[in-house]
Amino acid sequence: MREYLLTLCITAAVTYLLTGPVRKFAIVAGAMPEIRARDVHREPTPRLGGIAMFFGLCAGLLVADHLTNLNTLFEKSNEPRALLSGAALIWLIGVLDDKFEIDALIKLGGQMIAAGVMVMQGLTILWLPIPGVGSVALTQWQGTLLTVALVVITINAVNFVDGLDGLAAGMVCIAAAAFFLYAYRIWYSYGIEAAAPATLFAAILMGMCLGFLPHNMHPARIFMGDSGSMLIGLVLAAGAISVTGQVDPDALKLFAGSEKEAVHQTVPVYIPLLLPLTIIAVPAADLILAIVRRTWRGQSPFAADRGHLHHRLLEIGHSHSRAVLIMYFWSALIAFGALTYSVNSASMWIVLSVVILSTIGLVLLLLPRFTPRAPRWAEAFVPPRYRRGSAAKADVPETAGTAAEAGAEAGAQAVEGLQEDAAGDRTPVAAGVSGVNGASAVGSRARLADRSRSR
Repeated sequence: MREYLLTLCITAAVTYLLTGPVRKFAIVAGAMPEIRARDVHREPTPRLGGIAMFFGLCAGLLVADHLTNLNTLFEKSNEPRALLSGAALIWLIGVLDDKFEIDALIKLGGQMIAAGVMVMQGLTILWLPIPGVGSVALTQWQGTLLTVALVVITINAVNFVDGLDGLAAGMVCIAAAAFFLYAYRIWYSYGIEAAAPATLFAAILMGMCLGFLPHNMHPARIFMGDSGSMLIGLVLAAGAISVTGQVDPDALKLFAGSEKEAVHQTVPVYIPLLLPLTIIAVPAADLILAIVRRTWRGQSPFAADRGHLHHRLLEIGHSHSRAVLIMYFWSALIAFGALTYSVNSASMWIVLSVVILSTIGLVLLLLPRFTPRAPRWAEAFVPPRYRRGSAAKADVPETAGTAAEAGAEAGAQAVEGLQEDAAGDRTPVAAGVSGVNGASAVGSRARLADRSRSR
């Protein structure tokens, strides 16, 4: 466990330290596209954050290769090299897309080629544990098609959900944490060495996301872009493929006792079929809904729109941060709920806890404008926004009337601007303008008068 944690920390540190220089490089390279109608952010923001994440991945694999216990993994398995090969290819495609906006079909072909590269080097599904049937060996073509399909679906699911600051990195980090605990339990508790690569992949993926999140939280200073979203999607899929198709269910030696006991004991065997789906349940649902919505309208499934789940959360009144936290909550509930059920499938407390937490999540989802009000005796100890109307008005001095009127007028203008943006009349801000979202980081600093005008 200590070596996995060390690998995680090194990956996070390298990703965090490189993100700042990569941001300056992205600004110089012009990887700051203009604001589009479907975008949530209001100022051009540099992309190419996937460059730092890829070098974090390389650093994590390099450190793991020189550790005592993890070194044997590289000697006995070719899966880490397969992951690095596929990740390098998908990363290059993402970098080109962040800079030049390549066609969606070309990206899809690149994703399939990257998955094929991993299959050629041994990272593929060899058999499937099917309830009521047992372990079913797959032919080479069946394993290849299933592996490519899982990789493509996971990559696009993560790419689709990357629409708010910190959303994709946080959700994938939560999924990787749940997957790490599951793979580590298979490796440590049952002594199955074939689960070690998946454990390592999950630890490195957590480090990549944790190192990038401080730069990507709202308001984001840099976006990961397709170079980052497709990369973390591929790493997540690689871990799922490794533990699903490489770990022999018979090696768990759970088929003993009565039939009822065998059913409960074999839950960890079938969880690999479900856990990869649960950890991307929210992104996968967004992907399916987007495809259905666009084809129903007669559009291409790859046509961009503002109908994603995070867009709908903003439309019903949630703030940016609250929408991200709600998506975090549902991802954690589904992923860790499935993980807990795999540990003890016979406990009703697990089901009841999931139901209660789901109810809480629905309440939070349906009450976007709920603002708690403190009792009158506690109003002096809370911010003004939590006080009752009369108390809040009493705190406003009479001399502030002019300022209040000016603020109301500015607020009305801001509301009108938001309405125009929602109607699609957004005026793009030119990329590379000094003072826009930190765009002056590599150029001459704007003077004080210019800063006031840019705001």
